[in-house]
Amino acid sequence: MTSPEQFEHGGGTVLRSVDARGVGTVTLNRPARNNAYNGEVVQGLIDAFTVLGTDDRVRLVVLRGNGRHFQAGADLSWLKEIGTLSPDENVVVSRRTASAIRGLTEFPKPTLALIHGGCFGGGTGMAAACDIVVASTDAQFAITEARWGVMAGIIVPHLNAAIGVREVRRWALTCERFGAEQARALGLVHQVCDEGALDDAAAPIIDGLLMSAPEALAQTKRRALVESGLILDEVHFEALVHEHAAKRQTQEATEGLASFLEKRPPRWYPA
Repeated sequence: MTSPEQFEHGGGTVLRSVDARGVGTVTLNRPARNNAYNGEVVQGLIDAFTVLGTDDRVRLVVLRGNGRHFQAGADLSWLKEIGTLSPDENVVVSRRTASAIRGLTEFPKPTLALIHGGCFGGGTGMAAACDIVVASTDAQFAITEARWGVMAGIIVPHLNAAIGVREVRRWALTCERFGAEQARALGLVHQVCDEGALDDAAAPIIDGLLMSAPEALAQTKRRALVESGLILDEVHFEALVHEHAAKRQTQEATEGLASFLEKRPPRWYPA
């Protein structure tokens, strides 16, 4: 692929490239923070998929992460900071975050996530929002929000569609980690490959997508989303946004995020 270009609004935290075949790549580029998302990453994702979605050269997009991990969920220091803002400001933040997931879900071209290392919290939502997911054997997954006193409401519709509500009720409540093979058994991952072999595993998938007619792919994807209920109406979308924002401003969230930053058990954990 061509050398990645920095996004003006991504601050270097989200990179993109497009090769001669029309294969786009969006790369999470915050490796020092394990690609944990903050406001810059969220806006970078929105910008990346907005531009690539309207670029006639682009046939499909690969989503991946730089560094040791794919994506470690939200930057909890950032969550603690924005939790002190006004309710209206928190709604704006949650709406932008939800818009990033919505944009990834409804992106009109095929999306392929390549996952290595950690894929936690919102990272599992990104995986669930992509059309195809390949993980290497070193990948670890967890829906971690409840552990820190917040909640994963924005990504629950996508997780329900990917792994089913019964499995969401297990993994989003216990916040346990699970490996790549477990993720494949659940339906979050389509294929598992050896560590370091993601590009080799992706090659025949990309070739298959390029062999398919672009408009037929777009129509097939849209119909699948409509029939599964993943095209959210505005009432449903706003309910997810407001619930997400309000939970971040509770005493429970304040304590959960503090426990992470102070590296101690939360006060609700029995002594």
